[in-house]
Amino acid sequence: MSRMPFSRQFICAMLSGAIIFNVQTHAAKAVEMDDKQQVMQAERAFARSMAERDFAAFQRHLSEEAVFFSGNQQVLRGRQQVAQAWRAYFDGPQAPFSWEPESVEVLPSGTLAHSSGPVRDAAGKIIMHFNSIWRKEAPGVWRVVFDKGSPLPPAAQR
Repeated sequence: MSRMPFSRQFICAMLSGAIIFNVQTHAAKAVEMDDKQQVMQAERAFARSMAERDFAAFQRHLSEEAVFFSGNQQVLRGRQQVAQAWRAYFDGPQAPFSWEPESVEVLPSGTLAHSSGPVRDAAGKIIMHFNSIWRKEAPGVWRVVFDKGSPLPPAAQR
């Protein structure tokens, strides 16, 4: 009887390892997808706070360490300073602008995420794009830590 180069135990161990790796990979992808959905929902709720003129809801989405870059190169640091600067945008019955996420990417660790999408003026015209970094600050609680708008390229402004 000839000897097989691999023992049954070796083959079983390799198959078990492959199965465990496959299960872990799928579990990680499921968690990542769940995180992506959570961030997408958080970004939509953040935008809805502006549309619904709900300043308190807006503030709840801000990390205590939030850093927002404003159009005039001023950097706003901390929840209180960002909220104070953005307070005027909540005056009046109609929002002066709106935004919506087009894409969200989450680190494999599930601790940071990037969201981006168009910013529209009150008439619905795209005037810029936003980029936000979200941090998971508690299970299922994502808050904005960085936010910066990017102007449209000159060709897109026509």
